[in-house]
Amino acid sequence: MAEQKAEKSRPGQAATLKKVLNYIRRYWLLVGLSLILAAVTVVLTLYVPILTGDAVDLILEKGKVDFPGVFAIMKKIAVAVAFTAAAQWVMNTCNNHITYHVVKDIREAAFHRLEELPLKYLDTKAYGDIVSRVIADVDTFADGLLMGFTQLFTGALTIVGTLIFMLITNVPIALVVVCITPVSFLVARFIATRTYSMFRQQSVTRGEQTALIEEMVGNQKIVKTFSREEAVKEQFAEINGRLEKCSLKAIFFSSLTNPCTRFVNSLVYAGVGIFGALLAIRGGIRIGRLSCFLSYANQYTKPFNEISGVVTELQNALACAGRIFELIDEEPQTPEADNAVVLKDAKGNVKLENVYFSYVQERKLIENFNLEVKPGQRVAIVGPTGCGKTTVINLLMRFYDVNSGSIRVDGTDIREMTRGSLRTSYGMVLQETWLRSGTIRDNIRMGKPEATEEEVLQAARAAHAHSFIKRLPNGYDTVITEDGGSLSQGQKQLLCIARVMLCLPPMLILDEATSSIDTRTELRIQNAFATMMEGRTSFIVAHRLSTIQEADIILVMKDGNIIEQGSHESLLAKGGFYANLYNSQFAG
Repeated sequence: MAEQKAEKSRPGQAATLKKVLNYIRRYWLLVGLSLILAAVTVVLTLYVPILTGDAVDLILEKGKVDFPGVFAIMKKIAVAVAFTAAAQWVMNTCNNHITYHVVKDIREAAFHRLEELPLKYLDTKAYGDIVSRVIADVDTFADGLLMGFTQLFTGALTIVGTLIFMLITNVPIALVVVCITPVSFLVARFIATRTYSMFRQQSVTRGEQTALIEEMVGNQKIVKTFSREEAVKEQFAEINGRLEKCSLKAIFFSSLTNPCTRFVNSLVYAGVGIFGALLAIRGGIRIGRLSCFLSYANQYTKPFNEISGVVTELQNALACAGRIFELIDEEPQTPEADNAVVLKDAKGNVKLENVYFSYVQERKLIENFNLEVKPGQRVAIVGPTGCGKTTVINLLMRFYDVNSGSIRVDGTDIREMTRGSLRTSYGMVLQETWLRSGTIRDNIRMGKPEATEEEVLQAARAAHAHSFIKRLPNGYDTVITEDGGSLSQGQKQLLCIARVMLCLPPMLILDEATSSIDTRTELRIQNAFATMMEGRTSFIVAHRLSTIQEADIILVMKDGNIIEQGSHESLLAKGGFYANLYNSQFAG
């Protein structure tokens, strides 16, 4: 049922084509120039057979040829061919310019929309499929669009132009061509109606395959740890098999294009040849004009081959474009109001009032959540897995908006603030580390690009990362990949801590910030954190209760609700849920 709804919501072929034309319309001057040059190319191409026919008519009989007239015609042919070549070159340059600027615009629109989409979209989509849409699908669309510009315009004008020239030259033979022409349109329609859905399925399956490859390559250690190689191979083989089947169907129908249109072309050529020969015998047409007509018959039918091939490619291109526009048309996150408040010099007064939130409407998570944090307080959040600890952090950072209730910082609802100013007021260290491709220095400077070298060194020393950085081959200039390369998980986490140490924002969020660090280094980091948290409102999510004993307030959560609240000593004295958690960790 969900798949049927998704299918209905996908843009149709006509809607997709309309959106593509909207992008092309921006370059209407180049499109107009391309059409004019295509017309020039067609007219000159069609003029050459007339000249050739005139040259044939100058061959009067054996040994009697008007050579001066033939040479004069040859000069005209040479000039026409030269102008045709120049016009084609300029036209192709225009087409390339239009195609790759349209592709650039679409890819930029897709990437900009990715930056605007709520995290809910990214959390529910395979990353590989998104990458496939922005990269592979756009490339396929570019190939089809370029072929369309290069051959569709010229082909259509050639058909119309040839028909006009034939009607001017000899109406009866032209009518023979007109009578056979509908067969080509029927063949093209038959193929076109069957290839779009097949190419779309091919594109969707390719995205699924890319998603699997991206996921498995990125998590190869986990795959090998659990000996899942064979299962992954089977999963890949299943997707690859489906891709093979839908690709074969699409290619089979698209491969019908050439032989079918060639058959129609042969019918046209044979019709012109037979009817023209009968007319020539009766003296109704000169031999030169008949040779001109045969050339026209060939030129007239050739574009049908090309256009049928272009239609097939355009089916593929439109199928890919449909997937791209699905991404571009996704609902962005709630836009900021024009009068949104810019949070400056935050004091750190945070208040949550009657907050309700759930990721899925049917499954309730946080209900009637109330909390007030005064500036400079340290708030620790503990509880069993899935109780809503990280969800509270997502709401504080406004990665998700509350379903009802409000979250206020310094008295202002965060929905009335700019997201950028809210998020830069927080320093965040997560259990999951993220590093970008670049040098160690670039990664530490991410939140403060203008930081001096001395500030970077101080932040690294405060995070106890300086010693291991100096041992790297190029120190702070060592280049790492987005997953940290050969750095250990603990070293990557230290770099993320150094990144926050450099910015020193007025509020902090530490979500299992030392989970991957050895005990000795953790003690040093805790001391550094204690110094950093002085005077700053801090939210600490931790499973190891030994790390949050100094917190001003400890919130004990269960099933999205605060069930206990107080200091470490007062909660132990109560002998409740927190005391049981603490004793279970230190029972030995």
